[in-house]
Amino acid sequence: MEFREIDLDVADGIATITLDRPDKLNAFTHRMGAELLAALDRTDADDAVRAVIVTGRGRAFCAGADLSGGGAILHRDEDAFREHGDLDLGGTLARRLLESAKPVIAAINGPAVGVGVSSTLPMDVRLASHDARFGFVFTRRGVVPEAASSWFLPRIVGISRAVEWVLSGRVFEAEEALESGLVRSLHAPDELLPAARALAHEMTDHSAPVANAIARRMLWTMLDGSPADAHRLDSLGLFHLGRTPDAAEGVASFVERRPPRFPMTVSGDLPAYVHEWRAATDQRAPEGATYVVEAPADDPR
Repeated sequence: MEFREIDLDVADGIATITLDRPDKLNAFTHRMGAELLAALDRTDADDAVRAVIVTGRGRAFCAGADLSGGGAILHRDEDAFREHGDLDLGGTLARRLLESAKPVIAAINGPAVGVGVSSTLPMDVRLASHDARFGFVFTRRGVVPEAASSWFLPRIVGISRAVEWVLSGRVFEAEEALESGLVRSLHAPDELLPAARALAHEMTDHSAPVANAIARRMLWTMLDGSPADAHRLDSLGLFHLGRTPDAAEGVASFVERRPPRFPMTVSGDLPAYVHEWRAATDQRAPEGATYVVEAPADDPR
């Protein structure tokens, strides 16, 4: 896919995805969502990429769905919905982010409203500029939250804060986002991306890519699991990874007091059990759910 509304750059093991409609405050369109899905497929397939950063160009991160076409853009085709599911594209994106084989960091450089903030919830860590503002404004537009945020948001900030933000629809400052745990840290605007890159390197420079991919998915999956579920999943991972070249290298580098050089790759060396486990807990939209890549630019799905 040709990228028109995002930019993808890879440098020093870090992929940076930039929402790239600065004249529209990076308002989310159907095409932007499709391009984000394609970009995540590329970063997963590229073993040179160890982590992904998502940010916005210009003064906003994402001002929400592009409403320039008026209220009609909220209408859904009844036949398509009943026949095919026609699932919300924001939710499809959220579930794809959850599947990522690489950690994903949001560098929120400015206002993040509606889908502009809900789409960051399945990212692993959110950093923000002091200039950022946030708003779950859906009820003020007569609709409900999307991008699976009714699942993610209470788990991040607690049910009471989630209900307060969603029902009021108010826009709040970066300091409140920090206090609530929605974001990890606040930064001066020119220090935001360097801080995100430093965190990405901290999360990946000394860890095995395959172990990182599996551990990330384990942590998200166990948000709905029990200690017994986690025990079984831990045991599977230790059994299969403990006999791999990566485990041997991890021990050898420790004994020899040197940086590790892990030989295994995410694209080629995930143990078979991982594919079976991921199929059983597949987070993608069900087969038959549809969205059209070439939908009008003001389509908010």
